[in-house]
Amino acid sequence: QLQLVESGGGLVQPGGSLRLSCTASGFTLGYYSLGWVRQAPGKEREGLSCISSVVTSDGSTYYVDSVKGRFTISRDDAENTVYLQMNDLRVEDTAVYYCAAAAEPYCGGEYPRYAFWGQGTQVTVSR
Repeated sequence: QLQLVESGGGLVQPGGSLRLSCTASGFTLGYYSLGWVRQAPGKEREGLSCISSVVTSDGSTYYVDSVKGRFTISRDDAENTVYLQMNDLRVEDTAVYYCAAAAEPYCGGEYPRYAFWGQGTQVTVSR
């Protein structure tokens, strides 16, 4: 059974940091583009970042403007895991965060067409 499982969410104060992890089971992530998407209450899902499985001339990582310079996506294919390091968190970052995998090696942007989704992990930024 193909599954993505996120961890690392929680409650943090503004300016704090969290590191989200997402581990796959039932399939190998090496071929897939991997990314993170979030959904805040009452809002549509927002593609945050994507990392390709191959490096091209324009790089391999993509970020939406709202998280550039604060969030960093990385992957460890040996561990079948993708990470999202989140620094300088803001109240507006509060959302459920989902990891996702696209069945192609190139992201092409921060929000490709994802085929597989995790169940989500809650991130709350509050004083």
